[in-house]
Amino acid sequence: MSAPSMTKFIAKRPWLKRWIVPLANWYADAAGYRKLGLRADDLIPEESDTVMLALKRLPPKEAYDRVFRLRRAFQCSLSHQLLPKDQQTKPEDDYLYLTPYIKEIEAESRERGDLEAMIVHKRNQNKS
Repeated sequence: MSAPSMTKFIAKRPWLKRWIVPLANWYADAAGYRKLGLRADDLIPEESDTVMLALKRLPPKEAYDRVFRLRRAFQCSLSHQLLPKDQQTKPEDDYLYLTPYIKEIEAESRERGDLEAMIVHKRNQNKS
């Protein structure tokens, strides 16, 4: 599910961060999802089993807020209008709320795969 991330690479290099952060902020603003009141994690497709399980693990308030944001964005899209400035998602409010659950589920899946692939050998007990 997760794509390779260059975040750590960029964060370690201040000169590169000075170039990338404004570009990333411009791109997020140009994408337009904030103008519809959405957050970045609202754009993650729900087709995968990992994402469906992550959605089930969300706290009830966060799950309700997500559905509200999606419905409101759909209504805005149908009416070809953007939300007023005071209702649009601000950059500081656009945090990752679903991605930590997805990463946790992927880690559990990897661990489960490792445990299922483990071969247990019976030790021979020497008779003395």
